[in-house]
Amino acid sequence: MLMTITPIAYFRSPFKSKFGVPRQSGLVAGLRGRIEFEPEYRCADALRGLDGYDYLWLIWGFSANAGAGWKPTVRPPRLGGNKRMGVFATRSPFRPNGLGLSAVRLERVELGAEGGPVIHVSGADLMDGTPVYDIKPYLAFADSHAGARCGFVAAQGWATLRVECEPGLLGCMGESDAAALLDALAQDPRPHYQDDPGRVYGMPFGDWDVRFTVSGGVLRVVAVEPAGRLSGACRTPVPGENE
Repeated sequence: MLMTITPIAYFRSPFKSKFGVPRQSGLVAGLRGRIEFEPEYRCADALRGLDGYDYLWLIWGFSANAGAGWKPTVRPPRLGGNKRMGVFATRSPFRPNGLGLSAVRLERVELGAEGGPVIHVSGADLMDGTPVYDIKPYLAFADSHAGARCGFVAAQGWATLRVECEPGLLGCMGESDAAALLDALAQDPRPHYQDDPGRVYGMPFGDWDVRFTVSGGVLRVVAVEPAGRLSGACRTPVPGENE
């Protein structure tokens, strides 16, 4: 029997595009996001007992890849993008049914939020506007398997980048957002087949466009600009003006 699924909620994240989104949940633990329910599911009773868990499983859709199709083999970024593996041996977003699965940390449940209950989480690997199809509690005794083999992932180390950024460039955003941004940049958001030291990359993050270069294992933030503007680097606010 065929099953039709529709979103119960949508995810809200500082990442307005898939470029820069952490490649796995938990890699950027300080990255905050929230789950906003569709009107039909804005029911506090449906969340009764949820605050008794530390982590949640999110089942969601790769909406940015809608209509892209799938192939039996893919080229995982961890293998440098030049070796093929079976799609079901990877977490590639190009899948027959386009479903993602992520474990996220539950920060709090806001029952009295405008527009219905809101779930605040951290460590997600979802871009802004991602449809969420289901939420399930993470159970450590059943979901965690110490010593489990991890295929080619275990044999391929994931080298992070050293991030350099003048403190004044990030004065336009809150301390926690700035820390999450730097952690996300350290994961190397570039496609792994690209290595052009002269290229300036751009990445939306919250209300800002972040521009950076990468050379010799060092990522340098060169500008933080208001989203949608091509000039005028973000200035450092005068103390107290945004309080």
